[in-house]
Amino acid sequence: MNSETLSLDQYEAGTSLWADAWIRLRRNKLAIFGLIVLVCVTFLCLITPWIAPYGYEEQNLALGASGPSAQHWLGTDTLGRDLLTRILYGGRVSLMVGLIATAVALIIGVTYGAVAGYAGGRVDTVMMRLVDIIYALPFMIFIVLLMVVFGRSLFLLFLAIGAVEWLTMARIVRGQVQTLKQLEFVEAAQSIGLPQWTIIWRHIIPNALGPVIVYTTLTIPNVMLLEAFLSFLGLGIQPPQSSWGVLISLGVESMEEYPWLLIFPGLVLSLVLFSLNFLGDGLRDALDVRASKD
Repeated sequence: MNSETLSLDQYEAGTSLWADAWIRLRRNKLAIFGLIVLVCVTFLCLITPWIAPYGYEEQNLALGASGPSAQHWLGTDTLGRDLLTRILYGGRVSLMVGLIATAVALIIGVTYGAVAGYAGGRVDTVMMRLVDIIYALPFMIFIVLLMVVFGRSLFLLFLAIGAVEWLTMARIVRGQVQTLKQLEFVEAAQSIGLPQWTIIWRHIIPNALGPVIVYTTLTIPNVMLLEAFLSFLGLGIQPPQSSWGVLISLGVESMEEYPWLLIFPGLVLSLVLFSLNFLGDGLRDALDVRASKD
């Protein structure tokens, strides 16, 4: 029997969408590599307070910017702060901003797009025209206004970024739902009298997750870069805290004299972005409805 196919017993017992997706995901070596990297990086960032060799505020002005050494594996910045420690602490902030702001965008965008696509007609027209109007607004100014009016809170930064990143997600989900609601399994659910919200959440949205997952893996790095830009304007992460975006921005300013200040944060961010893309591609294929029929 071919090892790439499900066993006869599994077919007879039946498997869920998620079980089938996990079986297909495990065959994708790059996706598993990306998942392992993300889990390892996230774990290291979570335990940073217990493993970091120095405090993220600890300075050594006499040392200044120095290259990698036995005492400072990735070198120090212009204030003599250990770069490895700042990368680990910066990862905590960058991952939180990326994940929480993206989660806010997912909740709003998936719900909004699913309702618009399933309802259709005038409801869909009104809801999507509202999306078009919001799209026309300069969202960066909207974020800046939120931060100015309500204060420079890290939690508010999550909400502000997530509140403007849901628009494309809503459009993607709407298009998927409009296609899926014409399929036989939705008609069967409607024919047995299932409530509309049950059909949307249990039958349509799970089958629309492939493109949503892929876009999510693109949204997380975009959110990280947006946070870095806001920090550059003085509206995001405030010193002495840092994020990967902030470290890269500081590294760009002194890349000719101290290249390690740009190289190491850039490598870490690039590794995470590649891992997200690999995992997103793997999840897209694993969650493809058509793949479950192969």
